[in-house]
Amino acid sequence: MKKVLALCFVAGILFTQPVLAQDATEAAATEQVAATDTNAAAADTAASAAVDESAPVVEEEKSFTQVLKEKFIEGDPLWMAPVLLTLILGLAIAIERVLYLAMSNNNNEKLLKDVEDALKSGGKSAALDVCRNTRGPVASIFYQGLEKMDEGIDMVDKAIVSLGSVENGKLERGVSWISLFIALAPMLGFMGTVIGMIQAFDAIEAAGDISPSLVAGGIKVALLTTVFGLIAAMILQIFFNLIVAMIDNLVNKMEDASITFLDIVAAHLKK
Repeated sequence: MKKVLALCFVAGILFTQPVLAQDATEAAATEQVAATDTNAAAADTAASAAVDESAPVVEEEKSFTQVLKEKFIEGDPLWMAPVLLTLILGLAIAIERVLYLAMSNNNNEKLLKDVEDALKSGGKSAALDVCRNTRGPVASIFYQGLEKMDEGIDMVDKAIVSLGSVENGKLERGVSWISLFIALAPMLGFMGTVIGMIQAFDAIEAAGDISPSLVAGGIKVALLTTVFGLIAAMILQIFFNLIVAMIDNLVNKMEDASITFLDIVAAHLKK
């Protein structure tokens, strides 16, 4: 009986060893799978974090005025303010000239016809009333010529030439200031450039080493002041050319109208 029990015990031991070994293997495999899952989850989390960190940050798009304000401040207001002042003053004079010249550009053909009709119907006084009620340099020239009509055609011609020079000077008033600001704006920009480069070299001398971070500030000031000065000069140059073209057009019309006016007066005096 003892032998049978002993044999059964040995057989049980031999039978249970593979089962225990299989259980242990399965447990180890389960733990390995769990560890793998944990590592995979951690890897996914790290990858997600890396993706989130590496994803570009979308910045709000700045408006043109905001960018312009930032560049103005970065360029050192000490040098940017004079450039801006020249631009503002130049634009103020240019806009005033453009408006004045636009208002001075009248229909000369209609004025000549009205003056001729007034001379035929009401004489000198009626023609003077027509010129008095019409604005513009041409009407002023006609008025002055009519005033001298009784003294002969030569005096009318001299009066037209004299007053024409005065009106031409009125048309060109302020244009020289615009040309001054056109020259002054880039000069101020170049002055900021020179000062910025001096600051950059002072920083290099103080540090005893050439580093981009040392000279970047001074060079940036230099470049920004130059750019703003050139932009201001270009804007004013466009207005300057426009004003000169308008003045030339008005002067040509004044000369043509004056010639026709002399013919009308001469024809009226012969009657």
